Amino acid sequence: MTSRSVAGDDSKTAERGAGESRPLAGRTLLMSGGSRGIGLAIAVAAATSGANVAFVAKTESPDPRLPGTVQATAAEIEAVGGRVLPIVGDIRDELTVTDAVAQTVDTFGGIDIVVNNASAIALTGFGELPLKRFDLMFDVNVRGTFLLTSAALPHLQASGDGRVLTLSPPLNPDPRWLREYAPYTTSKYAMTLLTLGVAEQMRGTGVSANCLWPATLIATAAVQNVVAGNAGMRAARRPEIMADAAMIALTSRETDGSVATGNCYVDADLLRAAGIHDLGRYAVDGADEASLEPDLFL
Repeated sequence: MTSRSVAGDDSKTAERGAGESRPLAGRTLLMSGGSRGIGLAIAVAAATSGANVAFVAKTESPDPRLPGTVQATAAEIEAVGGRVLPIVGDIRDELTVTDAVAQTVDTFGGIDIVVNNASAIALTGFGELPLKRFDLMFDVNVRGTFLLTSAALPHLQASGDGRVLTLSPPLNPDPRWLREYAPYTTSKYAMTLLTLGVAEQMRGTGVSANCLWPATLIATAAVQNVVAGNAGMRAARRPEIMADAAMIALTSRETDGSVATGNCYVDADLLRAAGIHDLGRYAVDGADEASLEPDLFL
């Protein structure tokens, strides 16, 4: 099931133009997830940068266990002057995804950016992880990434500067990540491998693909409920650091004018390379750098 509405003011968007403060003006971003956490932060940052934002998320009604809804995200995008197409649906469902792509193209005229944000997490291994949770992680993380990217690919090619950004980690051969929770590790590395595969398959065609991962824990519901509890939230950065890094990944070019592709970026490294060295503003409750906890896989 999907629902569709468009918010925002065309005339206001046109009047603002594509100045340096709005580097995504005139471009359309389609994201999986987005009703909370990092996805919400990226959606708002993209809208602030001028992008039209379409996103597919499941949370239509408030959930006492999790913050955020599709409607709340749409309202935040509207609040920064963005045009938004909120779509209620399941990223695992082929018809939902193909319909979301069609709605986005019908509403905004094309798709320039795909952000594979939706992800499921369970940090248990063999003998502990129920098959239902295993299937959920692979359906959301791997199938969802493949499905959304594949469905949008013709439109990314037509864009002339199509970009895919997947929130997945660098490939790390340290067996620690397999020993502790091989199913989740495998699903996240599969997201990375699919993205690197798109980068190579589409190299030289005007479509680039990269991954982005946080250097530290990020203050999200997943971190609080699954990864590290309240203590982890106090040793985390705010989702806005990932949003700012994503904007760099989605707008930057090399000195020769080409677009980098096939990279696994880490948020703090990407920001520092762009000349942003004061990362203290992203810390939760003013935590200093020494107290921050590294994220998984690094």
